[in-house]
Amino acid sequence: MQISAKADYAVRVMLELAAHGPDLVKSTVLIEHQGLPRKFVESILVELRRADLIRSHRGAEGGYSLARPAGAISIGQVIRAVDGPLAEVRGLRPHETEYGNAAQHLSDVWVAARAALRKVLDETSLAHVLSGKLPAHVRRMAESPEAWLPR
Repeated sequence: MQISAKADYAVRVMLELAAHGPDLVKSTVLIEHQGLPRKFVESILVELRRADLIRSHRGAEGGYSLARPAGAISIGQVIRAVDGPLAEVRGLRPHETEYGNAAQHLSDVWVAARAALRKVLDETSLAHVLSGKLPAHVRRMAESPEAWLPR
């Protein structure tokens, strides 16, 4: 799995909003606190608003806020809002792939990989990350020494 810069930035923006919530947060604060490029963040904020993950408020006292509590927004939802489906194979969803002969069971592997991603990303909320209290299964995976080895 490759996490795009856009997805990484979107999650970081959402974490900043969660950390400042329920107060309104100006985009300059989001940009400065995370050291992100302005143009990129501005386009990400539009996509997050379209996905109903954030609200924008105009005016001198305006800014951005989460549309729901941080515990009700998963990392998977944020990634999907800016990048689309969590797993694709040549532009297809894993369950839409079909192979023959020696590769006939490859679709099962792609579907299982998507399920593993969902298990982590859809079951981990912004509140979990913000507090550092990750779901037990995610924490166990992250604490495994093998998880940190490059391959």
